[in-house]
Amino acid sequence: MTAFAHDGNLLRQPRAEDMIALDPAFGRRFMLFVDTEEEFDWNAPFSRTGHSVSVVDGMAKGQAFFAAAGVKPIYVTDYPVVESDVVAAMMGQWLSDGTADIGAHLHPWVNPPHVEEVNATNSYVGFLPEAVERAKLEALCQRIEVRFGARPIAYRAGRYGVGPNSARLLEEAGFRLDSSVRSRFDYSAQHGPDFRGLPQNPYWAGQERTLVELPLSTAFVGLMRNGGERLYRAAQKMGPLAGVLSRTAMLSRVPLTPEGVPVQEAIAAIDALIEEDVRVLNFSFHSPTLAPGHTPYVRIEADRTGFYSWWTRILEHLAKRGVEAASLDELLLSVPVRAKACKAA
Repeated sequence: MTAFAHDGNLLRQPRAEDMIALDPAFGRRFMLFVDTEEEFDWNAPFSRTGHSVSVVDGMAKGQAFFAAAGVKPIYVTDYPVVESDVVAAMMGQWLSDGTADIGAHLHPWVNPPHVEEVNATNSYVGFLPEAVERAKLEALCQRIEVRFGARPIAYRAGRYGVGPNSARLLEEAGFRLDSSVRSRFDYSAQHGPDFRGLPQNPYWAGQERTLVELPLSTAFVGLMRNGGERLYRAAQKMGPLAGVLSRTAMLSRVPLTPEGVPVQEAIAAIDALIEEDVRVLNFSFHSPTLAPGHTPYVRIEADRTGFYSWWTRILEHLAKRGVEAASLDELLLSVPVRAKACKAA
C-alpha cells in the first residue's frame, strides 16, 4: 500500500489540500447524529453487564418529532441496541420509510470480541491494539448488516474514541463518513484523544483519503470569542479564570447539543459558527436522553418537555438563518470526487 506523506490519522491536523470544498449548491446546512446506545449508570465504572435497551417509546416519540420537522437523523448505533429485536425492528422501519439513516457506534466494553480488560482506559476503542479495534468494528458492521440489510457507511466512536489506526480501519471496513472528531475538546487527561486545533468543516481522512470526516460542531461565544481556542486554552490553565469568563459572558465553549446547553447559548453558538463560515452544523445527543431517568439531562418528564422546547426554538432559529436540514446522502452527494493525492517520496 502506498503511503501518504500524511497518513490521514484522525488525531492529526489535516493538510490544506484535504479540506473538502462542498458543492456550492449545498449551501449551509445542519445535520443530526443520535448516539444510539444502551442505558447504563453514567457514574458507575464501565461494565459488560448491568445495562438495558428500554427507551423504545422515547425513541419513537423523538423520531416522530424530527420526521415532522423535516429532519432525517443518523442513528449511529451500538451493539446492544442492534441486539434488541424490538428496537432493531423499529429502526428498520424508519430506514425502510426513508425517514432515518443508521450508522455504527462502538462502545468497546459491550461490543464483541470481549478480549480486553474493562476499564476507563480501554473505553476508547481507538487506543486498543489494532487487531482488537478491527475485530470489534467488524463484529458491529456484520451485526448491523444482518439486522438492516446493508453495512453501515457512517460511524462515530463511543466517547469520541478514535485513535491512530481508526481512519485506516474505517476505510478498510467500507465506511464513507466518520463523525468522531469533537473539535476543540481534549480527552487526553481521561486516556482519550486530543482534538484541539482540528477543523470544524469537513475534510478527507484515512490513508487513501476515501473517508469524509465531519467534526461535531462547537463554537466559542462571548465578547472575547475572537480570541478563539488559543485564548480558551490559556484561560483553562489559569484555574478560576475560565469560569469567570463564562459566567460574565466573555468567553465560553458551546457544543451543538441539547444536553446541558441552554437554548440561548446554543443559538449564540449557531450564529458564531455561521460567522466562522462552518458549512455543516453538526448536532448530536444520546438516545437514552429521549426518556426520563437515564442521563443527567432528562431526569423527569419536565426535563423531556424542556428537551423538545429546546429543539423547537433551535429549529426556528435555524430556519430564520436559512439553514436547512441535510441527510447523509445529501451531504455525501455534495462532496466532490477527490483528485489523486500527492504521494510521499
